Amino acid sequence: MTKIVNIAKNTSYLTLALVLQKIISFTYFTLLARFVGPANLGKYYFAISFTTIFAIFIDLGFANVLSREVAKAQEGASRWLGNVLTLKIPLALIALAAVFLLIKALGYDPLTRQLVYISSISMVLDSFTTTFFAVVRGFHNLKYESIAAVIFQLIVLVVGYGALLLGGGLVPAMAALALASLYNFFYSLAILARKIKVSLRFLYDKLFIKEILVISWPFAAYAVLQRIYTYLDSVLLSVLSDDVQVGLYQVAFKIIFALQFLPLAFTASLYPAMSAYWQSNREQLAVSFERAMNYLVIISLPIIVGVVVLADKIVLLFKSAYLGAIVPLQIAIVALFFIFVNFPIGSLLNACDRQRRNTANMAIVTLVSVILNLLLIPRLAAIGASLTVLATNFLMFVLGLIWVKKIIVYRARKNLVVFLKILMASALMGVIIFITKAYVNIFFSTVLGALIYFIVLYFLGGFSKLDVSSILKSFKRRGAETDESNPSNL
Repeated sequence: MTKIVNIAKNTSYLTLALVLQKIISFTYFTLLARFVGPANLGKYYFAISFTTIFAIFIDLGFANVLSREVAKAQEGASRWLGNVLTLKIPLALIALAAVFLLIKALGYDPLTRQLVYISSISMVLDSFTTTFFAVVRGFHNLKYESIAAVIFQLIVLVVGYGALLLGGGLVPAMAALALASLYNFFYSLAILARKIKVSLRFLYDKLFIKEILVISWPFAAYAVLQRIYTYLDSVLLSVLSDDVQVGLYQVAFKIIFALQFLPLAFTASLYPAMSAYWQSNREQLAVSFERAMNYLVIISLPIIVGVVVLADKIVLLFKSAYLGAIVPLQIAIVALFFIFVNFPIGSLLNACDRQRRNTANMAIVTLVSVILNLLLIPRLAAIGASLTVLATNFLMFVLGLIWVKKIIVYRARKNLVVFLKILMASALMGVIIFITKAYVNIFFSTVLGALIYFIVLYFLGGFSKLDVSSILKSFKRRGAETDESNPSNL
């Protein structure tokens, strides 16, 4: 019973931290975008995207292995950590060397190189922080990691925006990121040593290191593919187009990225439930999957319609210099539908021992993403990158759905009927917002549209009182059902 209570607290901490982290991060992004303009915003996020891709080669899936193996046998935490640290030191040096050599070879201007160099400090520090918190997770404790995630964003917001207000420019703003990473590094190290009581020492056990590498490679493969898929578009935009296009594209990217906490929080409870049903109740597994798809469509479709209709107003939050982001945002936000429903699809595959298929699907999607970006970015710049996001998320949806039908008896027609009802309600909401946005405050227009959406959807039978009750109960049970989740970074 104590373990269940602890896990419930952990999930509450993490969910709250995830929401606060996204709010603070998006607030800083908005302030930064308004202050520096599209071109400098492009330089800033190019540096982060560039180093983030290399960051995965320092970890190679070790964090996942540490959390899982320490949870199994906590007395072995020091041994696992010591050998992983021995692996990470040379990997960090190699990653740093690769970043420095490649950014110089690409011929970027001195300011961009400086930003990359500073961002690489965060790259290394964050990698070791993730390792330390992975061990803490193995002790079923997410409280300190949740606190650190919020404080990290606060440091970036206060120090970074303060530097901009004082006329410091992009370099001090990027230094704020490194400062926040430095804080997190020492904080996680202190928690590990003082609260968890795990000794920090470098160990070299050749056979044990080989075992770690064997266990970690599937995690590493998926993580590498996911990082490349997520961040390579910004890098290619910078290489094949210019910094302005990177800045415009980041408006769409950040909005989509910020909204992903919704399916992340939802699938935190869905995954362990699916794992249990896979073993004991296949019929209930199918029902849970269908309901999950309905719930996430109910959330995603009105957001998509609202953003498409209000894209011009939303972009003006970042000043008129970002008007070129309207079309990329309208295209990319449509991908949010597939991003949301891909969460339960991925959870189903992982819960039913099809994680290798998930990795294979990600490999296919990453390859297609690279090809489409190479073809579209030179011609359409940020619009081309947004079209790639939409196409590849649709492809991930199709590839996953093929395997869903092989795992459960999936009644797609039931989801389709609900989808059409949601689409009708969303379309009506969109019309209301479009008509009223020119005459009333955008906030009032959005609230009015949302109320009409839920009222119409309820009367159409898109959801019932039982559905609402089921969702509320699932959030109450969430902590009792899950012991692992995955917080996001910047």
